[in-house]
Amino acid sequence: MRLSKVERVQLAATFDCTDAELPAQLKKFGEASTEEYVRMILGQRVFTRGQDMREYRLFLLILHVFDGMLPDERTISALFQTTTTQSRGLLRAVMSKYQYELQGVIRQTLETSVKSAVADPTAPDVWNITIDSENVIEALNREIAAVDGTLPQISKARGTVTTFEIQKSSYEQLKLRFGL
Repeated sequence: MRLSKVERVQLAATFDCTDAELPAQLKKFGEASTEEYVRMILGQRVFTRGQDMREYRLFLLILHVFDGMLPDERTISALFQTTTTQSRGLLRAVMSKYQYELQGVIRQTLETSVKSAVADPTAPDVWNITIDSENVIEALNREIAAVDGTLPQISKARGTVTTFEIQKSSYEQLKLRFGL
């Protein structure tokens, strides 16, 4: 497919890559789209609702494009031309509908998120985590609740957009749950 210089620049910005990396990124999307068409032709994934198709398409992108991790809502918005709220709902639906197929991806995303937490220098019993996905925070809170419903949930740090606070007791239990 021939792309203009402007289109290449726009795609590279959307994929957060260089122009030289663009063919490799497009190849991943090609693998996802090939699987979509093959499954449709074989009658394995035939959808009548547009929302079902979007969910399946995001599911395939998670498998083929995002290196075993869940994308954040900002990335989904850039790819699907949706609002953050729509992207959040789309990811939530995919995580629910394809929960068994995505079990490893979800676990890897949660583990990586917990590993990225850093001790808050101003509060000795608080760990900070910066995540641009409310779905990931919700999933982490479900993990905490599964361990012990009396543990404090992860909450947004005051005055921030994507930084959350994890109390030490919850953080320690998450580390144990994920074997970290």
